[in-house]
Amino acid sequence: MYNKVINHLDSLDLQGIKEILSNSLDNFNKENINFLEGLNLLLEKEIEYREKHKSENNIKISHFPFQKTLDDFDFDYQPTINKKLIYDLATLRFIEESKNIIFVGTSGVGKTHLATSIGIEAAKKRHSVYFISCHDLINNLITAYNENRAEQRIRHYLKYKLLIIDEIGYLPIDKVGSSLFFQLISKRYENKSTIITTNQSFDKWSEVFGDATVANAILDRLVHHSEIINIKGESYRLKELKEKIKNTN
Repeated sequence: MYNKVINHLDSLDLQGIKEILSNSLDNFNKENINFLEGLNLLLEKEIEYREKHKSENNIKISHFPFQKTLDDFDFDYQPTINKKLIYDLATLRFIEESKNIIFVGTSGVGKTHLATSIGIEAAKKRHSVYFISCHDLINNLITAYNENRAEQRIRHYLKYKLLIIDEIGYLPIDKVGSSLFFQLISKRYENKSTIITTNQSFDKWSEVFGDATVANAILDRLVHHSEIINIKGESYRLKELKEKIKNTN
């Protein structure tokens, strides 16, 4: 009979119950749990199993560069960061309010780590999330523009509840790319949330986008309803290098 039940569980794709059935039956017998109580416990475990796997799959399709949580972040090394604020942002209230987050700081200070960790929290809660570098985003938009399907590509990025655009400012953006980027940001404005990481202060964005008017228009929409977090500190990579040098001496 046990094998028949296992086969039925496979047929119904109840893998959560299948994983715990054997141990659960032993516990039910020991604790004298009746049928309905036992069935309820098994169904609760199945729901937990499915929610966990849905969250894991949502994280996978979000294209995060790595999987790191806020607990992995060394706040002591970056004392200028308001830890309480970061954990408040991780509650995802900003998404419900269609607000943005902008992390500003030099290379290696933890901008991408923080953006990714908040994004992972959103993905766990089943929000649609997409992570992409600014360079790849611009290239994708320009390619679509050259193929007369820019609007379609912009709509693709509009569908995400949270869009994370990493590394604005590392490479200059041409006129077409700047225009397409503005269209995307303008259409997400006050509708969906965006997280930005940048190594350039806002007064340098006119150089990044090659046009002060376009840069100001983008900033106007990004900064409004936005939490701006300036990170001033040393690079984590520099810290790791120092530790390696220290350990080799």
